Amino acid sequence: MLLILCGVLILHVVILILLIVSTAASAWSVTGKGSTDLWYTCVSNDDSHHCKPASSEDWIQAVQALMILSVLFCFCSLVAFLYQLFRLMKGGRFFFTSIFQILASVFVMCGAIIYTVMSPNAQFGYAYVLAWVAFPLCLASALIYIVLRKKE
Repeated sequence: MLLILCGVLILHVVILILLIVSTAASAWSVTGKGSTDLWYTCVSNDDSHHCKPASSEDWIQAVQALMILSVLFCFCSLVAFLYQLFRLMKGGRFFFTSIFQILASVFVMCGAIIYTVMSPNAQFGYAYVLAWVAFPLCLASALIYIVLRKKE
């Protein structure tokens, strides 16, 4: 049982790291001369590198908000898991933790879908890919928490 709990905990931490990196990294879309992320648009010339804030369009602000919410809900889910691990009665299920993970999964999926739809001609970078990798892992983690029971 300890091995399963350690595995679930490691999976959860990996998902949280993926979400943080995909939210903060500067490679949601990449071109030959620069990159664009949720926060900045950077252009590289031969001798200089210039960054300006991302556009203030509604869709990019929605993606920013959804990615931040996914990180927050994943972190709250981790805290809830650790709390329930010590306070949940024997035989109890981790439903509260699972609900937070499902919400985090939905938020990251919605953010990635909005970015995909609003950037149809983009060459997507590694941060975008990490967001899509985090989505199924987060959903799988939520399903594991639904099935998982606390044993002594």
